[in-house]
Amino acid sequence: MQKLVLAGVLALMLTGHANASVLSAVEGRDIAALQQALANGDPVDERNGRGQTPLLVAVWNDDLEAASLLLAAGADVNAKDAIDDSPYLVAGAEGRVDILRLILDHGADLTSTNRFGGTALIPAAEKGHPEAVALLIEAGVDIDHVNNLGWTALLEAVILTDGGPTAQRIVRQLLDAGADKNIPDAQGRTALEHARTRGFAEIVEMLEGE
Repeated sequence: MQKLVLAGVLALMLTGHANASVLSAVEGRDIAALQQALANGDPVDERNGRGQTPLLVAVWNDDLEAASLLLAAGADVNAKDAIDDSPYLVAGAEGRVDILRLILDHGADLTSTNRFGGTALIPAAEKGHPEAVALLIEAGVDIDHVNNLGWTALLEAVILTDGGPTAQRIVRQLLDAGADKNIPDAQGRTALEHARTRGFAEIVEMLEGE
């Protein structure tokens, strides 16, 4: 009996990679299984219960190796899940800079928006990812896009941050790239007004100097 059990375990070990799907391999962070699944020609854009593709899972996991393999296999960088997240949008919003660079080279839709009606640039600015902000600006994302809340990237960099060094750096990036500081929010308040109200002296100085 023991020999049979051992033989069964060995068989599972030998066939495990061959039986793994692209999605299960990425979810299990098993690169060898992923390589085998891709070599077998398994679907690269299958979905899990939340509508996430393997590439979106890899982005959330910040798994550069898996993302690279999936992109080489033709994974869709713009495929959205059940809540309108896509590999491109999440890579930007979460500051997955290395993956974002690859995604931008694989057909990212720069006009794509999330469930809040915002481009990748807006949450990247709000969440404090200056490297992602720089990549998205360079790629050509609309710097003055207004989301469903009535906010631009510049407004969010003021309204939803602590005004510290990272926020200041991002505000500077946006201004240097030509962001319109005079676009008001839904209540008619500009980034400068919000900065003054919140006591962000350094950001006030930047905005007043423009």
